[in-house]
Order: sequence, then structure tokens, then C-alpha cells
Amino acid sequence: MYRFVRHYRVAVSPTRPACCPYTPSCSTYAVKALHRHGALRGSRLILARLLRCRPGAARRRGSYDPVPPRRG
Repeated sequence: MYRFVRHYRVAVSPTRPACCPYTPSCSTYAVKALHRHGALRGSRLILARLLRCRPGAARRRGSYDPVPPRRG
């Protein structure tokens, strides 16, 4: 899972303009979600974030959207 995020950060992200309306960026969110929640729940959180992360989705650029805390 980390390899996909790393590949995106190194190969894909530099070729595209910054358009993520949230802070932290989606790739940073993905790393934190995987580290905090593991592969299964982290993947679900990442997918949900990517589905809502599109230009114009947040009310204003830089809206804070942290990884939820670990349960239990």
C-alpha cells in the first residue's frame, strides 16, 4: 500500500498542478491512515477521502480534514 502512495508522490504528483482542497494533502492523509489504522480500515478511509477530494468539494481551499483517531 505504501508503494502506491510513494509512486504517486514521486512519479505522478510532480507532473500535475496542486488541486487538493484539503489539508493535509491526500497522499499525506493516505500515509497517516495506513500507519494509524492498518491496511483494511486505512484503505477504506483513503477511498472515502479520494471520493470527496475534488476541486470545489471543500467550502474553501485548505479545509482541515484529519485522519480520524484510532478506536478502542
